[in-house]
Amino acid sequence: MKIETGNLDDAVIELKTATELIIASAKAMEVTGSLTKQQYEEQIRPMMIPPHLKSDNFSGIMLWDRAYLISILKKMSLVFKTLPASLQSQHEEFISALMVLFTAHKAICQKFVGDDSGSLRNSKFLAVNILNKFEQNRLQLISPNHKLAVKCPFHEDN
Repeated sequence: MKIETGNLDDAVIELKTATELIIASAKAMEVTGSLTKQQYEEQIRPMMIPPHLKSDNFSGIMLWDRAYLISILKKMSLVFKTLPASLQSQHEEFISALMVLFTAHKAICQKFVGDDSGSLRNSKFLAVNILNKFEQNRLQLISPNHKLAVKCPFHEDN
């Protein structure tokens, strides 16, 4: 992480790259959300259950790349508290991109699982509620000063 070494130019590039990757993930979620229920049940859902996975209670929290991302966000939380002014704009775009991703993920759950159904991993907990909790936890990591972007610059309809 270049910001830790004081290399602000490369830190901007790192934040931009992370933002672009998150936007790509959000777009993939939006494409998934555009499917019909039948398409989702036939094409997407089977990839989240055996035999495609070893576990019958799939969750993104089980993925190694998610664990790595969370570990980086935890380390960066302290950096985000004292972010130089020259990185504020890019940081706000990063936050906005994550908010778009959360919104897209919740939209998939609402459309295909419903507001009153359990998550894939634990049917006792409502899927959308779990995603809301994850969203709040992640936003606390990336915006420790609670300067959350209200308007998303990537979508004109909000």
